[in-house]
Amino acid sequence: MSLEDELKKYRRQIATDAYPMSIGELANLYRDGEMDIHPEFQRIFRWTPSQKTRLIESILLGIPLPSLFVASNEDGVWDVVDGVQRLSTIFQFMGILRGEEGELLDPFVCGEAPFLKSLAGVSYDGKSSDLYTLDSTQRLDFKRARIDVKIIKRQSDNRAKYDLFQRLNSYGSVATDQELRNCLLVSMSKSHYEWLVKISKDEDFLGVLEMQDRLLNERYHMELAMRFVTLRKIELSRLSKIGNIGEFLTAEVVPFVAKSEVELREEEEVFRKTFRLLRDAGGPEMLRKWNPVAGRTEGPFSLSAFEAVALGIGFRDADASITPELVAAKRVELWSMPQYAAGFSTGKRADERMRKTIPTGRELFA
Repeated sequence: MSLEDELKKYRRQIATDAYPMSIGELANLYRDGEMDIHPEFQRIFRWTPSQKTRLIESILLGIPLPSLFVASNEDGVWDVVDGVQRLSTIFQFMGILRGEEGELLDPFVCGEAPFLKSLAGVSYDGKSSDLYTLDSTQRLDFKRARIDVKIIKRQSDNRAKYDLFQRLNSYGSVATDQELRNCLLVSMSKSHYEWLVKISKDEDFLGVLEMQDRLLNERYHMELAMRFVTLRKIELSRLSKIGNIGEFLTAEVVPFVAKSEVELREEEEVFRKTFRLLRDAGGPEMLRKWNPVAGRTEGPFSLSAFEAVALGIGFRDADASITPELVAAKRVELWSMPQYAAGFSTGKRADERMRKTIPTGRELFA
């Protein structure tokens, strides 16, 4: 296939449009529910007051802003792919930004700006500050400021949207890969994102992980839930092709959002049964290393145990023949194998480790 043929093929997969819109027009779309800037992202991408002030100052000075990228969903609503924090800042300054529960957030009041020293303490219309506000002319200028909007049309496929999100993500500092993955999920299928949130809050799952608050805040439990769903039935021939596990999991978002409601219900049933079994078998100890010489559990949560024990149970769909007693015994058997001696996973890449742990787990519970 020639370059021209490839260009024609992939250009057909993503349909776009572009035109400038005023801030006032964008605000009206947001108020009317015709634009979703995903308040779920606000915990992840949080600009400082200084960053917000500089954005407001730029608009007032007439400095052009980078383009916004939006994707039109099945209902015609625009999902913001790139520009969440810019729009959030603008709408909060205007006093119309709402949080995850639909609550109206406190309007933003500007701080000290690099050029406009008088901007400190200024609010949009005085509802949030007794100090200073923009006057009517300044508010009109603000609302009339235009931003170029790039629109990914409805007929574009999910992989095209995924690729665009990956290329254009410029929200700011992302704490973890899973937080970026969550944003991608919300942009592609909010229902699938909510499903992943739901199962990652399962009491048995969290009880077995016994995870530190820092890791929970960084959504590591959601990454582990994603690993379970994407790896439990993976073809063994694919294990050698995984490469970087973070990049692999992000790429797996596309087939994940293609799962039907029936498939998600089946996945959820296996997930909950698996971690109920693990909790009944011994809780957090089941996903930690067992020292067969000392006869005791050692160390923190082990990815090797997760991949062998949890995924091994999951591969068998947490069959009724797998009892808590069997799980506890198989966990001891795993760490008694010579190839899982002390230091087994030290220095190993995730894909290299999984080429051993995942097949071992499937054999353990065969």
